[in-house]
Amino acid sequence: MPSTSISYLAFLALVFALYWAVHRHRVARLGVLLVSSLYFYTVWTPLPVLVFFWGAAVDHLIVRGLARTQSSRLRKLLVTASVVSNLGMLATFKYAELFRETARSLLAPWGIEVRQEPFGLILPIGLSFLCFQAISYVVDVYRGKASAEHSYLEHLLYLLFFPRVVSGPIVRASALLDRFNDVPTLTTEQGGRAMYRIAVGLVKKMVIADVLGSGLVDPVFGDPAAYTSAECAMAAVAYTFELYFDFSGYSDIAIGAAALLGFEFPENFARPYLAKNLFEFWNRWHMSLSSWLRDYLYIPLGGNRASKPRVLFNLMTVMVLGGLWHGADWRFAVWGAVHGVGLCITRTWWWIRGGRPEKESVSWLRAGVGMLFTFTLVVLTRVVFRAPDMTHAAEFYERMLLFIPGLANVSMLVWIMLAVAVVSHALPMKLYELGGTLFVRLPVPVRAVVLVGIGLGIRHLASVEARPYVYLQF
Repeated sequence: MPSTSISYLAFLALVFALYWAVHRHRVARLGVLLVSSLYFYTVWTPLPVLVFFWGAAVDHLIVRGLARTQSSRLRKLLVTASVVSNLGMLATFKYAELFRETARSLLAPWGIEVRQEPFGLILPIGLSFLCFQAISYVVDVYRGKASAEHSYLEHLLYLLFFPRVVSGPIVRASALLDRFNDVPTLTTEQGGRAMYRIAVGLVKKMVIADVLGSGLVDPVFGDPAAYTSAECAMAAVAYTFELYFDFSGYSDIAIGAAALLGFEFPENFARPYLAKNLFEFWNRWHMSLSSWLRDYLYIPLGGNRASKPRVLFNLMTVMVLGGLWHGADWRFAVWGAVHGVGLCITRTWWWIRGGRPEKESVSWLRAGVGMLFTFTLVVLTRVVFRAPDMTHAAEFYERMLLFIPGLANVSMLVWIMLAVAVVSHALPMKLYELGGTLFVRLPVPVRAVVLVGIGLGIRHLASVEARPYVYLQF
């Protein structure tokens, strides 16, 4: 049930009505959310939901144990058990095939045989997001930042809460689980802004992202040799914007859907392609993942408090593992490693200069050059991210380096949508907020007409073929 489908919007409307009909009764409202979340997930993949029943049971027992012991050694053992359990599930279902194939390739020259048949395990949708969210809760309880006084069913609901279960954002316990005891409220303005947010997300995904994907990205990446160098470069830029509008569109729908139920989710994007350096880019892109990697991996490794060589090692470790988190393919590790090298070079340059540029005034020329350099690096590395394998990526780069001119295969609709993508991404956030303010001030009948108009526009402009979210594969 994609979040862009009519069936999802009808499902959301039904949950909304049931939830607010019983919202004053804690057990009833949480029951509505749990049943609807289980239904939503099982529509995607029924059997893998059992994995989360098991994972939630293990973590729930660990959390209970943390609440009942003050032994530092035992508490560390419990947290370690949770991390091993969650990463073990991730390794089994997501990376077992990668490890098998890698071992087969490395051991074959030595005459050591590894099973040829794939394991055939079904990857539960959203497993990467759910495992990270599960770990964050246990660690937060250990650190005293989250309460352990929740039932098993509440724990399960925290993991499977339907607005964000498929592709995030990664939500901390303070933003969801610790709110389950609060009687929710929803003003007319808050409801209007939530609907506006969902509408913006639908436009981002179904109009901008899908048109760029079907109109240019898919055909060029499918057969780069059939296109000019300029068209390949355009496809790389288009994919960079497709990925942003696809994922940020999903995040907008998730944030809006959660707001309709009285929950406030964290923002996931902040105009990342306007970043002036790679550190700023990662502070603006997929912020729930970036902050998770910072709080639960980078800082525990020593963060910036260690020696300079160790800081660089920490950066590389986080980026390689963060890259590999995106998929069971070593090209994602390569993609992360390239970004890690860029971050290390940037950090080293700051050390040489004696400070970070954020702490000093930067001329518009310097800012513009930094922005262009950062965006160019992001676009070039996106080729590895999008290509099916490294061989295909190398062919794509080789085609671009031939410098063959010509953009005959770039349609007018793609040009228009790319212009819309660039302009809308560069607009100040205040303009989006102003749009939400104007929307909620409209009379209800006018609001309904606006939403119907948006729906008809999407139907007219969007690709006929339903395109899944890019981040479903992660």
